[in-house]
Amino acid sequence: MNHSTWRTRRARQLAGETVEYDQEYVDARLAGDLGQAVYNRRIELGLSQADLAERAGMTQPQVSRMEGGDTVPTLPLLRRLAKALEGTLNLTIDEDDSHVTFTPHAA
Repeated sequence: MNHSTWRTRRARQLAGETVEYDQEYVDARLAGDLGQAVYNRRIELGLSQADLAERAGMTQPQVSRMEGGDTVPTLPLLRRLAKALEGTLNLTIDEDDSHVTFTPHAA
């Protein structure tokens, strides 16, 4: 296949073609989505990585790796993160799409 006939997965998807993804790609995307959700909520609360680490019983480098999407946390750690970030962790995993968000607790 030469360059002029190669199309990205996104272009094929927009053209209505069925696009399959490697499981590693899907897992990496979910880890990145989780990291972004943790980062966004931490910033909303005005916390540093060290502050969040202390609240969640982690180290600052662990928080950094999680926010970078470099690690997938355990369920107990997700529970501690939700508490530390004063919110509910919403994780939707579907065959075609996944979403991660935090819903703040009512004040």
